[in-house]
Amino acid sequence: MEILNLSLPATNRFATDYLAQTPEIQSYFHYRFNDHLEYEKRLIEIQQRSYMRNELAAHIEEYMDKFPASEKVKESIEKFKESNSTVIIGGQQAGILTGPLYTIHKIISIIALAKQKEEELNVPVVPVFWIAGEDHDYQEVNHVFVERNNKIEKKIYPEKVLDKRMVSTIDLNHNLCYQWVEGIIKSFGETIHTKDLLQVFDKAIHESKTFVDFFAWIVMHLFKDSGLLIIDSGDEKIRKLEKEFFIKQINDCKEITQKVKAQQEELKSNGFERTLDISDQAANLFYYDQENNERILLDYNGESKQFIGKNGQVQLTLEQMLELAGEFPERLSNNVVTRPLMQEWLFPTLSFIAGPGEIAYWAELKQAFEWFGLKMPPIVPRLNITLLDRSIETDMAELGLDLRETLLVGTEKKKRDFLQNLKDENLDKLFEKMKQELLFNYEKLEAYITTENIGMLPLLKKNEGKVIDQIVFMENKLEESVQRKYEVVINKFDRVENALWPAGSPQERTLNSFYFINQHGPTLINDLLNGNFTFDGTHKIIRI
Repeated sequence: MEILNLSLPATNRFATDYLAQTPEIQSYFHYRFNDHLEYEKRLIEIQQRSYMRNELAAHIEEYMDKFPASEKVKESIEKFKESNSTVIIGGQQAGILTGPLYTIHKIISIIALAKQKEEELNVPVVPVFWIAGEDHDYQEVNHVFVERNNKIEKKIYPEKVLDKRMVSTIDLNHNLCYQWVEGIIKSFGETIHTKDLLQVFDKAIHESKTFVDFFAWIVMHLFKDSGLLIIDSGDEKIRKLEKEFFIKQINDCKEITQKVKAQQEELKSNGFERTLDISDQAANLFYYDQENNERILLDYNGESKQFIGKNGQVQLTLEQMLELAGEFPERLSNNVVTRPLMQEWLFPTLSFIAGPGEIAYWAELKQAFEWFGLKMPPIVPRLNITLLDRSIETDMAELGLDLRETLLVGTEKKKRDFLQNLKDENLDKLFEKMKQELLFNYEKLEAYITTENIGMLPLLKKNEGKVIDQIVFMENKLEESVQRKYEVVINKFDRVENALWPAGSPQERTLNSFYFINQHGPTLINDLLNGNFTFDGTHKIIRI
C-alpha cells in the first residue's frame, strides 16, 4: 500500500478556507488544528475540569458487551478511567453496511490521530466513535450504491419505516436483511473473500436486534483490534448520565439560540452563508413521543415559558421539561446544535474529527460554547481518502487521464471528447444535408396541402416526424457501430469514472467499503490503519 498526498479543495468553501487556517477563519474557533502547542493548551484545559469517567466507562463497557471485542478494547476502557486520559472523538449516522466510505475514513482518522497524540503528549488518548442513533432520518441510512451494467445504482434496503422514530429503535428483520445484504455483496463480484464475508454478515445480522446494533457490530468487527470504543447517542441508558446537562440546555435554551444566531451574523458579515437552519424560537431539543414513535423538534416560547412542537400538538411547560430531564431523560434528545455541547460535557475531548459540513456548522457554535464557559476542542478535518486500485491506475495511464482532474470532475468530458473524435465528419454532413433537404420538401408539401386539402395537414406532420425519426435512428445505429469498435476503450472510461467519481460525486461519498473488502480481503482495514497519515488537509490517494 502506498500513500500519495494531493492538494484538492474541500466540498465547501468554508472547509477549504479552514484547511488553509486563514486568520479570518481561525477567529471562529478556539484552537488551531495543525499546531502541536494548541493540543498542550487543550490538555491543560481538560485537566482543570471533571468528568464522570467511571460511570461513562461502565456504560460503554456494558453497551459494547454485545459486539465483537478484544483485549485492546478492554485496555481502552481502563485507560478512559484514568484521571489524565483524553479522547479523540467523531460521529456519524448508522448507515447500512456502514454506509459510504467516509464513515470508515472518519473512524480511521479517529484511531490514527489518537495514536499520534498519545505518543506526542505522553497521556492516554482513547479513540471514541459516537453513533448518531438518535437521528430519525431513515432515508439517509437505508441504502448503498452499487455498479451494474457500467452504471451506479442506488440499492435501498426494502424494509419500510414510515414514522420518525430514532434509528436506534428500528428493529432488524433478520431474514430480510440477510437476503438483501447477500444480494449486495454478490453484486460486487465473486472473489475468494466473498464466502467468508457472507458468514460474517450472517453472524452480525442474527446477533443484532436493531439497525444500529447491526452497524455497531460491523464497526467493531472491523476495528476491535484498534481499541476503538463506541457509544450510541440514542441509547436510553446514556440519557441517565446526561440528566444535569439536559437541565442546563433547557434552562438556557433561549441563550443558546441567541448565541448561535449572533455567530451566524458574524459569519455572514464576512461573506459566509449559515449552515445551521434554526428559528429564533428554536429550543434545539427533541421530545420523543413514545406512543407514536416520533421524534419532535421543540421551539421555546419565552413569554409563556412553554416548549412547543408539531404545530402546537406538543406543549410542555418549563417545569415539565425539567421534570423530564430529571426523571425521564430518555424522552429527550439533542439536535445538531446541542449535541456538540453534550459531547463536550461528557467526554474529555482532546480533538473532534469533522467532515467538511461539520467544520462549517461548528464555526456557528463558538459563542454557544462560551456561554457555558467552554471552549470548542480543536476541530481536525477527517482524512479525505480515495482508494486507487492498480487496475484503475493502469486504465488511466492508457487513457492519458490526469489523476487530480479525474478526482475533481470525473472522466465524462474526456469520454465525450473521445467519442467526438470518432465521428465521421463527412457522414455527419451527409445526414445533415439529407435532413435539411427533407424538411425543405415537406415545407413545400405543407404549403400545397394548406391551400388544397388542409384536412390532410396533421397526417403530413405525423409522416414528417416518422421519416425524420428513421433518419436519426439510422444515424445513431451507424454511430453505435463505430463505437462498438472502441468498446474496450469506452468501458475503461466508465470503469475509471465509477471507481473515482461515481454518480458525479467523490468516491468516498458514494461507494461502500465492502466492495473493496470483498476485492482485497479483510486485511485491507488493518493496512489502512497502519498507514502513516499526516493531518495536513491533503487528499490521501491510497494505491491498493
